[in-house]
Amino acid sequence: MQELSVNEYLKKHIRTVADWPAPGVQFRDITPLLQDPKVFRVLIDAFVHRYMDRGMRPDVVAGLDARGFILGAVVAYELNIGFIPIRKKGKLPFTTVAETYELEYGSATVELHIDAVKAGDKVLLIDDLIATGGTMMAGRSLLEKLGATVMEGAAIVNLPELGGADRLRASGLPLFTLVDFDGV
Repeated sequence: MQELSVNEYLKKHIRTVADWPAPGVQFRDITPLLQDPKVFRVLIDAFVHRYMDRGMRPDVVAGLDARGFILGAVVAYELNIGFIPIRKKGKLPFTTVAETYELEYGSATVELHIDAVKAGDKVLLIDDLIATGGTMMAGRSLLEKLGATVMEGAAIVNLPELGGADRLRASGLPLFTLVDFDGV
């Protein structure tokens, strides 16, 4: 039996749902990665091992609403550092800063507590998937408004055809992704 790379192994466990949430969309469903304990450990370890090294070690992990919470909280726990949720508008109870960004049809707003990071903190910004890059760009902007530095953006899946990863890299944000899927 041929051994798979970590990336191939994870890709094999991502389910594609055709025509969801709209006709013509190939939805990349990461929930199978979370359901199997062995696969989930391989996924988390792929991120943790990258960020354990001194030069790549963040001060804190920020996760984007909502699947970025799952990944980010576990990665932060394993690295023994704090976790910060970046939420959809109206979900945080304390004073926040907000950033609105454009979606394919309309716009969305994300928020962050004003005391979530300190000036100079090195932040790993994590989400499940990069499509157009808008959510990650907005999260980065929020963190930078508070004086933090986003050292890298990370995601399980990149959808190269939508251009988000290229857009984020062009803005100066280093990116780490595990799986590319062609087609939208």
